Amino acid sequence: MNRDTPDLPVGRKLDKTDPAARAAFVLENTRLVEVPHAPSLRLHLAHEALALWTKTEEELDEIGLPPPFWAFAWAGGQALARYLLDNPAMVSGKRVLDFGAGSGVVAIAAAKSGASLVVANDIDLFSGTAIALNAEANGVTVSVDLSDRLSAPREPFDVVLAGDVCYERPMSDRVVEWLSAYAREGAVVLLGDPGRSYLPRERLEKLIEYQVPVSRDLEDQEIKRTSVWRLPG
Repeated sequence: MNRDTPDLPVGRKLDKTDPAARAAFVLENTRLVEVPHAPSLRLHLAHEALALWTKTEEELDEIGLPPPFWAFAWAGGQALARYLLDNPAMVSGKRVLDFGAGSGVVAIAAAKSGASLVVANDIDLFSGTAIALNAEANGVTVSVDLSDRLSAPREPFDVVLAGDVCYERPMSDRVVEWLSAYAREGAVVLLGDPGRSYLPRERLEKLIEYQVPVSRDLEDQEIKRTSVWRLPG
């Protein structure tokens, strides 16, 4: 391990309810770096040399940390962020929801592209902390929402974005049906996906495809062919 990279806490339980403790953990275990496929954005991300993701679920549970999806720039989110930065009219002046926001990269790209309101939704407390820190690092305003949107009444949004949410069948089926309701109501619904098994391609319209750099610690290759899809109403 690179000795410039901080170690995970040993024998110390994280207090997930303490915002300061969460922020300290995020800052101690990440670096502020450019997003590979959208270098105008910077995120607090775990370095490949840091064994944050390779900890087992048992080890993560011992320190009080859910799986740290927020600490990595997943290909689907990178592709959506790139698409919004290149096509700002898609969100400019509009109310935008980033569902399953993780690090907040998609929400931040939407804010950078002129959205009038951006809500970044994730149920992980650490994700909420990371999103707030990442938004601040990029000089944008993003509203962090930690509610379970799938179980709550839908709020109106002009654009709904979801990066890399189709990696498990039950979750994928539920999310796509929920997103479809937004599309039927007239919202623009976009998904970023690097070829996950449970993406319902037959229901989607492909807008663009990218070659997105990713971490070999997380994926099976260093470049993932990743597409942005639109869900028709």
